[in-house]
Amino acid sequence: MKGKFYVTTPIYYINSEPHIGSAYTTIVADVVARYKRLDGFDVYFLTGTDEHGQKVLQAAEVRNMAPQTFCDELAGKFKELWKELQITNDYFVRTTDENHMRTVQYFVKKMKENGDVYKGVYEGWYCVPCETFWTEEDVGKERVCPTCGREVKRVSEENYFFRLSKYNDALLKLFKENPDFVQPDFRRNEMLRILESGLKDLSITRTSFKWGVPMPDDPEHVIYVWVDALINYVSAIGYPDDMEKFEKYWPADVHLIGKEINRFHSLIWPAMLMSAGLPLPRQIYAHGWLTVNGQKISKSLGNAIDPREFVRVYGNDAVRYYLLKDIQFGRDGDFSEENLIARINADLANDLGNLLHRTQAMIKKFNEDMIPVPGEESDVDGELISLAWKTIKNYREYMDKLKFTQALETIWELVKFGNKYIDITEPWKLGKLPEKKERLNTVLFNLAEVLRLVSLMIAPIMPETADEIMKRIGAKAVKNFEQLEWGRLEPGTKIVHGSPLFPRIDLKEHRWVSKKNSQISGEIESEPEEGANLIEISDFARVELRVGKVIEAEKIQKSKKLLKLQIDLGALGKRQIVAGIAQHYTPEEIQGLKVIVITNLKPAKLMGVESNGMLLAAKTGDSLTVLTVHRDIEPGAKVS
Repeated sequence: MKGKFYVTTPIYYINSEPHIGSAYTTIVADVVARYKRLDGFDVYFLTGTDEHGQKVLQAAEVRNMAPQTFCDELAGKFKELWKELQITNDYFVRTTDENHMRTVQYFVKKMKENGDVYKGVYEGWYCVPCETFWTEEDVGKERVCPTCGREVKRVSEENYFFRLSKYNDALLKLFKENPDFVQPDFRRNEMLRILESGLKDLSITRTSFKWGVPMPDDPEHVIYVWVDALINYVSAIGYPDDMEKFEKYWPADVHLIGKEINRFHSLIWPAMLMSAGLPLPRQIYAHGWLTVNGQKISKSLGNAIDPREFVRVYGNDAVRYYLLKDIQFGRDGDFSEENLIARINADLANDLGNLLHRTQAMIKKFNEDMIPVPGEESDVDGELISLAWKTIKNYREYMDKLKFTQALETIWELVKFGNKYIDITEPWKLGKLPEKKERLNTVLFNLAEVLRLVSLMIAPIMPETADEIMKRIGAKAVKNFEQLEWGRLEPGTKIVHGSPLFPRIDLKEHRWVSKKNSQISGEIESEPEEGANLIEISDFARVELRVGKVIEAEKIQKSKKLLKLQIDLGALGKRQIVAGIAQHYTPEEIQGLKVIVITNLKPAKLMGVESNGMLLAAKTGDSLTVLTVHRDIEPGAKVS
């Protein structure tokens, strides 16, 4: 064994059922765990559910259920989902577990004994959906949560406080001396800016409800849900009852989290550990948000899809491949069924599936289904072998840095060159010449060896596919990365034939999982016939589009995405529009542009600011461009 490796997901809040977004982090963590196991590490992989707090209590009350019964039901659904997605977690922690609750009390008591917990009165703003306290500066004049945009409540109650401000300098030192502590870099920089502005002490108890862990020696208070939740990372590995296990696995090697909870993990959690006298985790990795077809995942939009629906139609490995290939880990990403199908057809069917099929067909035809003994070599063989070694090296480096997209891209360079190698060597011609048998054997062996190496490298991401490829080429099952070097395939073994790994999907006949307004829980709707998505001219006429000139633009305080715009619409007067373009345009860049505006949209409030219309924009990947007019035309002109 190379040592231990402890990887965690966030524990998922169970006020609602799991969906493709909550599955994403868990799948990534599973990939990391599988990779490290193959690399010879003693891996401990933790996931679980966060079950206390006001939001869970309210969700249980809506369903007329006792909170523990509600939690048991939802936690069971998460466990069931992870089992079906073949997640290989070593433990599933629940914050309602008795041992976890005892650990929370023990941990908070240590903080208190260290002089870091004191009693006071909290007067300020609280967001119930986010279960987060905010300062006056955070909520701004609009009195909205800077995370979710919902209205916050003014609360005043007696609380216990954690002296978070005491650890401001220690955290600054940590960040500067350990630049990899929080990744990616831009997430680290966000936390640094908060530290540089100064941390304030944190309220860590509530008295307005009872669904939580009682405060030691003062049960009228329950411990703040986020303090309770963070302690799961140590309670799950034995702290403080089983110190042998705890000391074996702690500190965590990586906490995988979503960017919205970065502050809790990167600032509050390290400070809590410092207070309790425990080592800090080695890394926090905060990834971006996952949307579905460009929209935030939401029950009201009908896109909070159970990932099992996709797995049942496309297969677990295909979904895992798509998530790791198309979404740059750390950045925001979009889950699109259309793009998933495109990946299956291009990468999995055309590239990988085709390489396996062609190789097996030629070994059957020219060597009676047996892996041949390699013989005569040529320059192209050296090129292939050199690329294989380079691929292994790059793959390992990318996977160690959690750069999954790049790791898969480098693997696919080898896959594509494998197909090209067939075209260059022309084994069908060599098979007609008895004197070229030795040369033919080398080509066939090399192709099978490429498939063996590819299957090893994709094993953490596509475990079933990796095992199936190994079986098809007569190789030993995937066990560890000691096999990850050129020339380990054993000649003389018999190959096994089977149906295509990934049949191409015919879009004309395909039955889609997610379509707008479809019922997710019923039978999967069929793809509309050609022309079914066409609209009448009367449908288009209902949307009023006008040319507008941006005459003022400013950032909305506490928002990274929104700009408040004043639009001149000529005879229609001026309109205020809130646009989510702040990450693509500065106020100076957008001011003066003539843009296309939907003027008959119902008013809406974003971050407490009223918006009366919408700009049109085009988006490709992370790049967004506002649509403008290229000739001089008066504001208010109708677009038709």
